[in-house]
Amino acid sequence: MSAPLQSLQEIASCVAGYDPQALPVAQAQEFIARLVPRVTTREQLPIRAALGRVLAQDIVSTINVPAHDNSAMDGYALRGFELAAEGTTRLKVAGTGLAGQNYEGEVPIGHCVRIMTGAVMPAGLDTVVPQEFTQVDGDAVLVPADIVRPGDNRRLAGEDLGLGEVALAAGRVLRPADIGMLASLGLPEVAVLRRLRVAFFSTGDELRSVGEELPTGCVYDSNRYTLWAMLQRLGVEVLDMGVVRDDPVALAEAFREAAASADAVITSGGVSVGEADHTKQVMAEMGEVLFWRIAMRPGRPMAIGRIAANGDASHQAILFGLPGNPVAVMVTFYAFVREALLAMSGATSSPLPLLRVPCLSAMRKKPGRTEYQRGILSRRHDGHWQVAVTGAQGSGILRSMSEANCLVVLQHDQGHVMAGDLVEVLSFDGLV
Repeated sequence: MSAPLQSLQEIASCVAGYDPQALPVAQAQEFIARLVPRVTTREQLPIRAALGRVLAQDIVSTINVPAHDNSAMDGYALRGFELAAEGTTRLKVAGTGLAGQNYEGEVPIGHCVRIMTGAVMPAGLDTVVPQEFTQVDGDAVLVPADIVRPGDNRRLAGEDLGLGEVALAAGRVLRPADIGMLASLGLPEVAVLRRLRVAFFSTGDELRSVGEELPTGCVYDSNRYTLWAMLQRLGVEVLDMGVVRDDPVALAEAFREAAASADAVITSGGVSVGEADHTKQVMAEMGEVLFWRIAMRPGRPMAIGRIAANGDASHQAILFGLPGNPVAVMVTFYAFVREALLAMSGATSSPLPLLRVPCLSAMRKKPGRTEYQRGILSRRHDGHWQVAVTGAQGSGILRSMSEANCLVVLQHDQGHVMAGDLVEVLSFDGLV
C-alpha cells in the first residue's frame, strides 16, 4: 500500500528557509522535487521505437561483449613474447583469420596468422601488429622492434560489457548509443515507462492564436508555441488546450479537462499579485495550490500544487502556473519545470551543466535573488570562451531570447559583475 500524499504545507515544513513571499530558487527546486510523483506504468517497445524513452528496469548483460578476444586491427596476430627487443622479428604466416570465420588450426612457435579487424584471436596468440608496420618476405612477415608491445591491438572478451554486468540502469533516457548497446546484447525489445502526459494553455482575454485577427489592444499568444517546443524536447505527450478566456466557468472547465487527461498541467499568465483575472481564484478552488513570489528575475510569480478533476482525489495533476511574460515563461520552465517533468517521467536526475566563462560586460546585481540574463556565448581567437549579454533584458522581449544561445546565471548571493569576471552560463545547445 502506497504512503499517503504529503500536503503542500507538510512539504514546505521540510524545506529549510521556506518563505513563499521571497523563495530562493534552490528552495523552490527542492520543494518541487519533493512534490512530484513518478510514472510507474510500463510498456514493451521494439528498440527502434525506444529512442528518448525512459528505461523501466536495469538491463543486465547475458553475454560478454565482445564474446571472444578479437583483433582491433588488420594485421598479423602473434605471441608477444616472441618479439625481438632489437632488430627485426621474422615469423612465418601459418594462415588467415577472417571476421566471422575462426582460425581453427594450431599456431607453432615462430609463426603468426594474417588477421582481419574483428576476427577471433587464434589460440595462444595475444598481440596484433598492424599490417602497415610490417614487410612481407615470401611466406614470412618481418616485424621491426618497438612497433608493438605484448597485448597491443587485442580486444578482450567482455571488454565492452561483461556477463552479468548492468549495461543500462533504470531511469536512463535512451540515447542513440544506448539503442546500439541494446542491439549488441541481442535484445529486440525493451521495457520503458509510459510517456508523461502534459496539458497546457494560456489565459487572458487579450490573447489571440496564430491565424486569428488581431484587434487593437490584443497580442498573439507566443507562450503556447514556446511551451510546445520546449515540451517536445522532453519527449512527453502534449495536449495543447489553446487560449482560455478570463472567465471563471471557462477556466474551471479547462482545469478539469486538463487534470482529467494529464499528469501535469502548465499555464501561463494570471499568477501575478494584483492580476485582474480569475485564474488564481479558480486554481485555488480546483485543489491544493500555493502562490509563490520567487527571488529571481525574470519570473518572480509562480503557482505550484495539485489539482483534481471533479474533486477526484484519486487522480491529481501537478500544476505549474507560470508568469505571462514570454521570457519569464522560458526561464521558469528551465529553472523548475523541465527537471520536474523529467523526474515525473521516471528519468534519473541529470542537472544541466553550467560553464564558467569571462563576461565581456559589467552587470548590476544585488545579492538576494537569482538572475538569468540572456547571453551570446562565443569563442575567442585564442580558443577560449566568453559571453556577452544580448542587450535589453526585459521579461517581455522574446527577441532577446531568440538571439541568445545561453543564459548567464547570476546566483542568489552574487553581487555586481565587472567586465572580465567569470560567470556561470547555461548553454542552449541541445536544450532549446
